[in-house]
Amino acid sequence: MKKEIKQEITIPEGIKINLENKQLEIEGPLGKIKKQINLGKIHLRIENNKIIIFYKNSTKKEKKIIKTQSAHIKNMIKGVQHKFEYKLKICFNHFPFTVRIEENKAIIKNFLGEKKERMIELPKGASVKVDKDIIIVSSIDKEIAGQAAANLERITRIKGRDIRIFQDGIYIINKNGKEI
Repeated sequence: MKKEIKQEITIPEGIKINLENKQLEIEGPLGKIKKQINLGKIHLRIENNKIIIFYKNSTKKEKKIIKTQSAHIKNMIKGVQHKFEYKLKICFNHFPFTVRIEENKAIIKNFLGEKKERMIELPKGASVKVDKDIIIVSSIDKEIAGQAAANLERITRIKGRDIRIFQDGIYIINKNGKEI
């Protein structure tokens, strides 16, 4: 059954929104986020301090697109007001390892007693701080903060050993204030 679906997002004070050629730019007190919005047939308007995403004859497919894009826009608005923050914990039983951040790279030394350093490049826009055994990743873009945290967790994945015994690694313990 086709029906009209409309999603409205109110714009808080102090937030500037600009839409040009399917490129949405949101500017707030903490910075600016640009994102390419691909809506297909769906319409996006900015009027009376609201963002309106709608389509007249929408099916389930258009409804999913509308809901997903509105969630992305809400996260962009939240991000320019408050940074998204992920906390990771450094855990080791056998070999103590260290994590060092240099510019946009994370360097892990002595993981499982390896002589070679593990190195990973962090996405631009993510700020990473190491405080003893806690790593804090923060960014105004939720996708960048999440990807940086996932990259740090993935670099210490253990292969070829029993994970019940070798539980060393870096693990996400907090996603934007929510304990895991």
